[in-house]
Amino acid sequence: MALPHPHLAHPDKLFIGGQWVTPSTANTFAIVHPGTEEVAMRVAEAREADIDRAVAAARDAFDNGPWPRLAVAERVRYLRALAEQLDQRLDDLAIAHTLQIGVPISMSRATVPTIPADARAFADYADNYKFEEVRAAQGGHALVTREPIGVVAAIVPWNLPGHLGMIKMCPALLAGCTVVVKPSPEAPLDSLIIAECAEKIGLPEGVLSILPAGREVGDRLIRDLRVDKVSFTGSTAAGKHIGAVCMERVARVSLELGGKSAAIVMDDAPLAHVIPALVGMSTLLNGQACMALTRVLVSKARKPELVAALGAAYAALKVGDPFDPATRIGPLATAVQRERVERYIDSGVNEGARVVTGGKRPEHLTQGYFVEPTVFTNVDNRMKIAQEEIFGPVISIIEYENEDHAVAIANDSLYGLSGAIFTADAKRALALARRIRSGTVAHNAMGPQACLPFGGYKQSGIGREGSPEGIDLYTEIKTIYLNGPAA
Repeated sequence: MALPHPHLAHPDKLFIGGQWVTPSTANTFAIVHPGTEEVAMRVAEAREADIDRAVAAARDAFDNGPWPRLAVAERVRYLRALAEQLDQRLDDLAIAHTLQIGVPISMSRATVPTIPADARAFADYADNYKFEEVRAAQGGHALVTREPIGVVAAIVPWNLPGHLGMIKMCPALLAGCTVVVKPSPEAPLDSLIIAECAEKIGLPEGVLSILPAGREVGDRLIRDLRVDKVSFTGSTAAGKHIGAVCMERVARVSLELGGKSAAIVMDDAPLAHVIPALVGMSTLLNGQACMALTRVLVSKARKPELVAALGAAYAALKVGDPFDPATRIGPLATAVQRERVERYIDSGVNEGARVVTGGKRPEHLTQGYFVEPTVFTNVDNRMKIAQEEIFGPVISIIEYENEDHAVAIANDSLYGLSGAIFTADAKRALALARRIRSGTVAHNAMGPQACLPFGGYKQSGIGREGSPEGIDLYTEIKTIYLNGPAA
């Protein structure tokens, strides 16, 4: 059966400064469907000359064009118009997501409405965001303003490219910045659909460019002195490199990086609620989600019951064709990603953890980058599978002695992105959440959610996205002292 394809008007072109242009080379990226390993589509690849052209257009548009000088209400109107265009492309966006990275189509269809919702949310935030305020000052008053930071490079990952791209583009555009977006070579289709919608709303020339490019071209982008700010979502290793490059020239940078999030299951939490929540929050995007709950902390008394229940739930997950609405777990995004996950599974076994279920490739799926959903027990928090981000459907069960020990294990990580506490006692959950060094902590897995701040402590990143606080990342604060009333 032929694979579904999203409709792209210009797969052979690049979106530079608001126009579809011929690339500087004939290079293309192959979009490989991970469920069948076949090349499904090809799209134009941006090279150094294309990135340079986009940055030059963005720089000129910021320095000389109307965009930063428009009233905020004008920029809001563009965001609302973009949302209306995206509403008409939800089917294409869902197909693109599943085609590129193998997320089950049911999950793709459930998540793509967040893409136009992101544009509307940031348009709404403008009503209450303080772009300027008057404060008292000796001899007069001070006008404290938040001005656009300048030219923004937004580097978008492959695992949720539509939403993660929008929560960079929308606040940057709202603030008055001009933006160059570099989607990943593995999953550029969502971003190209967004570009088609952006073309239809008629943004001023140079304001937005979207160019699929490889990592070496992305490195050129982050080093460009004309770029004022870099916003990156991806691995912690790549984030450290980008942060170091930006600090060399003191460019502004925000980073949303990896996670190794812990779920603390207290003895009073009913497993009938805990198990479905754990399965859902650990297998998001086939386990390829930074916020996934991948460490389950449980008491010795409760451990046998939880191991049996979680193992049974994982074993029951239907693994297969991501375009089948009944599929719960699709393939991993690439062959490289599958090999990485398999190395971690081998590491867990070699270090003494026990596989409860999964741990290998499904025998009935001879094509595609599939790995069985895997549950480990007898995991020590010092093991690699407990300390390092696996980015696949692999979860580890770790025993704790008491409440303090559970908190210590949860915090014993280089990461601090997400977390959860399962208990029937909301006061107890709040008290424990305050002790967890993490950007979000969910009581009974309620969260994370759109429109609320998302980001992490420690090596999980710098900054918060997806909320009014996300606008802060694209502004500079200026204080203007006035000796008398402004004219």
